[in-house]
Amino acid sequence: MPILFTGAVLGFFAVALGAFGAHGLEGKVDSKAMDWWHTATLYALVHAAVIAALGMAKRAGFAGGDIAAFAMTAGVLIFAGSLYAMTLGAPRWFGAITPIGGVCLLAGWAALIVAGLKGN
Repeated sequence: MPILFTGAVLGFFAVALGAFGAHGLEGKVDSKAMDWWHTATLYALVHAAVIAALGMAKRAGFAGGDIAAFAMTAGVLIFAGSLYAMTLGAPRWFGAITPIGGVCLLAGWAALIVAGLKGN
């Protein structure tokens, strides 16, 4: 799937889910769950913007962002997805996979560091 498209879709859903959390969940979940929702939305939106930027950079000739975009996409889906799921009632043990998503996000940033060092 094209990187720019992926970033745009993730960004769209991050904004939509952020709005849903602010307007549809307030008063329906406790403050801890709302914190999970806000964290998920923040991380999803920030990384969606980076993924979209990597897609635009690829169109301009930057060849070093594919691994970073893949890792960040996986990270958003796992990290934010698990937090959204727990907010909506998934068992607390579901949070055990959240750090896997965080590691994927870090791997994406590490891939960008390597690409930057290589001058890609």
